[in-house]
Amino acid sequence: MPAGQPSTPAFAADPDARPGLSGVHPDDLVSWVASSEFPPYRARQIADFHWGRHAATASEMHTLPASLRVALERDFRVDTLADTTVRPADAGLTEKALHRLADGRLVESVLMRYPARGSRRERATVCISSQAGCAVGCPFCATGELGFGRDLSVAEIVDQVRFWARRVTADGRRITNVVFMGMGEPLLNADPVIEAATALTDPARFGLGARHVTLSTSGVIPGIERLTALRPAWTLAVSLHAATPGLRDVLVPLNRRYPLADVVRAATDYADVTGRRVSYEYVMIDGINDTPADAEAVGALLRGRLAHVNLIPMNPVAHTAWRPSSAARVAAFADILRLAGVPVTVRRNRGEEIGAACGQLAAEQAGRPAPEAVRRRRDRVEREGAASFSGRP
Repeated sequence: MPAGQPSTPAFAADPDARPGLSGVHPDDLVSWVASSEFPPYRARQIADFHWGRHAATASEMHTLPASLRVALERDFRVDTLADTTVRPADAGLTEKALHRLADGRLVESVLMRYPARGSRRERATVCISSQAGCAVGCPFCATGELGFGRDLSVAEIVDQVRFWARRVTADGRRITNVVFMGMGEPLLNADPVIEAATALTDPARFGLGARHVTLSTSGVIPGIERLTALRPAWTLAVSLHAATPGLRDVLVPLNRRYPLADVVRAATDYADVTGRRVSYEYVMIDGINDTPADAEAVGALLRGRLAHVNLIPMNPVAHTAWRPSSAARVAAFADILRLAGVPVTVRRNRGEEIGAACGQLAAEQAGRPAPEAVRRRRDRVEREGAASFSGRP
C-alpha cells in the first residue's frame, strides 16, 4: 500500500446469515417456538427478555431452559451489533456510538440526554442510522464522504436503539424519542425503516409512542407518498437546507431527481392527511445559505403550511472548508422566518468535541489525507455551485 494512503476496512466474505431477533415479527416468533417443540408461553418469555430487558445474548435470558437458549443462538442473532465503541461529551449528556456490523461495516448512533426544564420532562433521544454510508452525497455531510455501503436490516436499525436502552435503563431511565437522522437516507431503505419504526412503536415490542418517532428524508417523494398512505403518527422531517432550486441542487443533489416544489407538496399532503406538523431541517452554512434572501425564500416556501423549521449550525466536517454560520446570522435568519409567520427553532449542536455529526467517526476510519475521490467530488461541487454562490451577500 502506498505511503500515506488510508487503509480500506476488510469486510467479512461470509457475514452471519442468522436473522436478527429484533426483525422477527411476534407471530413468526410464536411459529418458531412451536416448530422447535417448546411450549407456546416461551415466545412471550423470549419477547420479555428481548424487548423488556434488552438482552444482548441468549445467555442473559437466564430463566429459559438451556436447550431453548442454545436453539435461539443457533437460529437467531439476539444482537446484530458485533462491536461498539462509545465516546461521551457534554459532561455525559451526549454519547456517540460507533457500531461494527457482522460484515465489518461501521454505522453510528447518538444518545442525547435532556434534563427536565420547567414543564418539560426529562428526555433521552436516540439518533439512529438506516444505511451504512449514503448515496445522496450532500457536500456538507461527513457520511457523504463515505459513499454508499449497503442498506441496514430491520434488526440492525432497531438494535441501535436497544443498545442505548440498555445503558439508560441501568440508570433507571428510558428512551423517550427516536429520530432516523443518522447515516443514510431512510426512505431509500423504506421497507426496513418502516418495519423498524413499527417495531419500535409496537406496544408488544419496544413500545415507544408513535409521536416520539421522527423519520427524516432529503426528499424521496415515493417514500413520503408511501408514508402518507400508511397514515402513521410519526413525525416527518425534510432536510431542506436551501429554498431555491439551484442552490439546493448543490447542497442536496437528490433535488435534481425530486425537485423542491414537489417535495414540499408531498410533505404538505402528509401533514394534511396525518395532522402532523412537518419539520424542515436547515443546516446553516456561513456565506452559503444563510443570507436574508435565503431566509425570505424559506419563508415564502413554507408560509401558511403545517410546518416548523429547525435551524442547525453546520457541524465542521473533514474535507470541506465550509463553516457554521455565526450566532448573529442564525438569529437574523430566524427573525425573518418569524416575521413571515413560519415557526422556527434554533438548535444547539451537541457533542462537537467527539464529532457527533453523522458519519464523522466512521469517516475517521478512512484516514487522512482525504482520498482522491473526495478531492474530485469537492472540485465538482465547487464548479457546479459557482453560479449559485456567486454574488451572494
